[in-house]
Amino acid sequence: MSAAAPSVVEFRTGRQTDVPALVGLINSVYRGDSSRLGWTTEADLLDGQRTDAEDVAALIAAADSIFLLGEAAEDLLGCMHLERDGDAAWLGMFSIRPGRQGQGLGRHFLAAAEVEVVSRWRSRVLRMSVISLRVELIRYYERRGFALTGETRPFPTDPRFGIPTVEDLEFAVLEKTL
Repeated sequence: MSAAAPSVVEFRTGRQTDVPALVGLINSVYRGDSSRLGWTTEADLLDGQRTDAEDVAALIAAADSIFLLGEAAEDLLGCMHLERDGDAAWLGMFSIRPGRQGQGLGRHFLAAAEVEVVSRWRSRVLRMSVISLRVELIRYYERRGFALTGETRPFPTDPRFGIPTVEDLEFAVLEKTL
């Protein structure tokens, strides 16, 4: 394991100039051999990329949609996409640099996301979708106050977001009241 979590993580919203770094980080967390350094990898379930520059740039440009970046000494430690949906917000693409996972950074990022969606959009609920086979990840979010809703969503068929290597992938929806 690498160095301990930094004592000061500075959060900011992403800009178009951040797109290459965000795409690199997100893909390194979810896909390929580099993702195996962390525990959030989907490499055993999916091939291909998690996202691309076009997708991330569009999400940054969209109304009621931001990327929240966490940095220490100008080093990008992680990010997440947040999007308003009525009185709720969705959290996605939650990415902590693989070599920095397991050091408590995730808790700081989730807390920052909660503050951000309440202050920016007055959201009352934070939702996310997680591949239902990722039981250990679902349990992690449950320990942080999220609960399974019972809702599922189909896995996208667009190969730009991953090529399943197992059958019947679907997302489980979790939410947390803020």
